[in-house]
Amino acid sequence: MGMTMTQKILAAGAGLEKVVPGQLIKTKLSLVLGNDITTPVAINEFEKNGFDGVFDKSKIAMVMDHFVPNKDIKAAQQTQQCRCFACKFDIDNYYDVGEMGIEHALLPEKGLVAPGDIVIGADSHTCTYGAIGAFSTGVGSTDMAAGMATGEAWFKVPEAIKFNLTGKLKPFVSGKDVILYIIGKIGVDGALYKSMEFTGEGVSELSIDDRLCISNMAIEAGAKNGIFEVDEQTLAYIDERVKRDYTVYKADEDAEYERVINIDLGVIEPTVACPHLPENTKDAADLSDVKIDQVVIGSCTNGRISDLKAAAEILKGKHIAKGIRCIVIPATPTIYKQAMKEGYIDTFIDAGCAVSTPTCGPCLGGYMGILAENEVAVATTNRNFIGRMGHITSKIYLASPAVAAASALTGVITDPRALGNE
Repeated sequence: MGMTMTQKILAAGAGLEKVVPGQLIKTKLSLVLGNDITTPVAINEFEKNGFDGVFDKSKIAMVMDHFVPNKDIKAAQQTQQCRCFACKFDIDNYYDVGEMGIEHALLPEKGLVAPGDIVIGADSHTCTYGAIGAFSTGVGSTDMAAGMATGEAWFKVPEAIKFNLTGKLKPFVSGKDVILYIIGKIGVDGALYKSMEFTGEGVSELSIDDRLCISNMAIEAGAKNGIFEVDEQTLAYIDERVKRDYTVYKADEDAEYERVINIDLGVIEPTVACPHLPENTKDAADLSDVKIDQVVIGSCTNGRISDLKAAAEILKGKHIAKGIRCIVIPATPTIYKQAMKEGYIDTFIDAGCAVSTPTCGPCLGGYMGILAENEVAVATTNRNFIGRMGHITSKIYLASPAVAAASALTGVITDPRALGNE
């Protein structure tokens, strides 16, 4: 049998002609990533094990994004530890206040990831980079420490599920709706330690931002990674950013998949994941009786320029509902600047929104939007577990930027088409 995209990338990284599902392999790494929460733990392990150097200072990225600008003394201490380590080993890709963005938006934007790469990150949403044809996956901080020192990592080769995409998206339906729809179908353990491989004619209907969102949430289905077939859109995105050689891997025609799931993009409606699991999905139109207190538009899932554009087009010339808090977080400084140039920041402020410097803050219940007892939020983030964004009695509904913006205007969960914008 032939190999899938993921298997080919892993085989190349391990220097093997072929790998099979379940095989244990050691591969060379293209990039090792950490943030201000996970990197300090990795540094402690690095030092405890007596390592005195990093494998390649150009292949390590540290992005201070979760609690930055620092929310308290502990956060300040953590970033100080990262800053000192980066300085000691002259790490090329260290990003702090003023330069940092949300890591999984920043790295592709900076051209640090390319097709065929093998990337590990001490953050579960490192699977984002499969959108551009890389194998990328989240690991623990101990694995990050070993990766920084040796440039290698061990993997069990995953089985793969092939998602054959067909059809065209309806108005106000985006990549976020697609991945929520898929997770709603297969469940949060539907792809447990498997590779979610996206292919088919429908891929061309998805922008790179859509694909980054979909790959980002592969972990919400339990997947080891999510990866898209590289096409002309991918190459155009990469060629503007990546200044080094890379290799595109395509699945063999006789590649073996655990199963094949056909997804007609044309049947997907604006979709919302209800508390307290991403698999608990319903159409936005069926949730119009759900009153909300807060809206968050941003995160590594939906803080890119197309996301801000979708929200701004709905909010333009209008004002959010009385009593609603709406927080907008551009994912990187570049996105922030483009949003200002396009007039989106003015639109958000005029609509009564608060606009933040890039941060993961509210997504993980860190800061910049903590929920109080029994409060309800619509968020474009990726997880809605109990207590994820604040008090354990609070509730999170996951949605696209379009649904989030529409809901901010009405004070209840709203299908944007109900506003007459279609």
